[in-house]
Amino acid sequence: MSEKVFEIVCPHCQTVIWVDGENRRVLRTEKAARKKESLDDLLLKEKQKKDGMATKFEATAALEQEKLKKAREKFDKAFGKKDED
Repeated sequence: MSEKVFEIVCPHCQTVIWVDGENRRVLRTEKAARKKESLDDLLLKEKQKKDGMATKFEATAALEQEKLKKAREKFDKAFGKKDED
Protein backbone atom coordinates (compact mmCIF):
# COMPACT_ATOMS: atom_id res chain seq x y z
CA MET A 1 0.00 0.00 0.00
CA SER A 2 1.77 3.15 -1.17
CA GLU A 3 0.94 6.42 0.43
CA LYS A 4 0.77 9.44 -1.86
CA VAL A 5 1.42 12.70 -0.10
CA PHE A 6 0.97 15.98 -1.92
CA GLU A 7 2.71 19.16 -0.90
CA ILE A 8 0.68 22.27 -1.63
CA VAL A 9 1.95 25.84 -1.25
CA CYS A 10 -0.58 28.64 -0.84
CA PRO A 11 0.23 31.37 -3.39
CA HIS A 12 -1.12 34.05 -1.08
CA CYS A 13 0.43 33.34 2.31
CA GLN A 14 3.07 30.76 1.35
CA THR A 15 1.74 28.23 3.89
CA VAL A 16 2.77 24.66 3.05
CA ILE A 17 0.12 21.94 3.42
CA TRP A 18 0.80 18.21 3.15
CA VAL A 19 -2.25 16.19 2.09
CA ASP A 20 -2.62 12.40 2.07
CA GLY A 21 -3.90 11.55 -1.40
CA GLU A 22 -5.54 8.30 -0.41
CA ASN A 23 -7.36 9.43 2.73
CA ARG A 24 -7.74 13.01 1.56
CA ARG A 25 -6.71 14.39 4.91
CA VAL A 26 -4.35 17.15 5.88
CA LEU A 27 -1.29 15.60 7.46
CA ARG A 28 0.61 18.72 8.40
CA THR A 29 0.70 22.45 7.83
CA GLU A 30 3.57 24.85 8.15
CA LYS A 31 3.18 28.59 7.99
CA ALA A 32 5.83 30.47 6.12
CA ALA A 33 8.01 32.84 8.07
CA ARG A 34 6.79 36.38 7.60
CA LYS A 35 9.29 38.76 6.20
CA LYS A 36 9.74 41.67 8.53
CA GLU A 37 9.51 44.97 6.78
CA SER A 38 11.84 47.80 7.52
CA LEU A 39 10.62 51.12 8.84
CA ASP A 40 11.54 52.73 5.52
CA ASP A 41 9.32 50.25 3.65
CA LEU A 42 6.40 50.94 5.97
CA LEU A 43 6.85 54.71 5.63
CA LEU A 44 6.98 54.40 1.85
CA LYS A 45 3.76 52.37 1.83
CA GLU A 46 2.02 54.94 4.02
CA LYS A 47 3.19 57.78 1.77
CA GLN A 48 1.89 55.96 -1.31
CA LYS A 49 -1.39 55.31 0.47
CA LYS A 50 -1.68 58.98 1.43
CA ASP A 51 -0.89 60.13 -2.11
CA GLY A 52 -3.48 57.73 -3.47
CA MET A 53 -6.09 59.09 -1.09
CA ALA A 54 -5.31 62.67 -2.18
CA THR A 55 -5.67 61.69 -5.83
CA LYS A 56 -8.98 59.93 -5.17
CA PHE A 57 -10.25 62.93 -3.22
CA GLU A 58 -9.35 65.32 -6.05
CA ALA A 59 -11.03 63.07 -8.61
CA THR A 60 -14.15 62.83 -6.48
CA ALA A 61 -14.24 66.61 -5.99
CA ALA A 62 -13.90 67.18 -9.75
CA LEU A 63 -16.70 64.68 -10.42
CA GLU A 64 -18.96 66.44 -7.92
CA GLN A 65 -18.23 69.82 -9.55
CA GLU A 66 -19.14 68.37 -12.94
CA LYS A 67 -22.39 66.95 -11.56
CA LEU A 68 -23.22 70.32 -9.99
CA LYS A 69 -22.50 72.11 -13.28
CA LYS A 70 -24.80 69.74 -15.20
CA ALA A 71 -27.53 70.12 -12.59
CA ARG A 72 -27.30 73.93 -12.83
CA GLU A 73 -27.50 73.77 -16.63
CA LYS A 74 -30.62 71.58 -16.45
CA PHE A 75 -32.11 73.87 -13.81
CA ASP A 76 -31.46 76.99 -15.94
CA LYS A 77 -32.83 75.24 -19.02
CA ALA A 78 -36.00 74.22 -17.16
CA PHE A 79 -36.59 77.76 -15.89
CA GLY A 80 -35.76 79.20 -19.31
CA LYS A 81 -38.50 77.16 -20.91
CA LYS A 82 -40.97 78.11 -18.18
CA ASP A 83 -40.30 81.82 -18.67
CA GLU A 84 -40.91 81.52 -22.43
CA ASP A 85 -44.35 79.92 -21.86
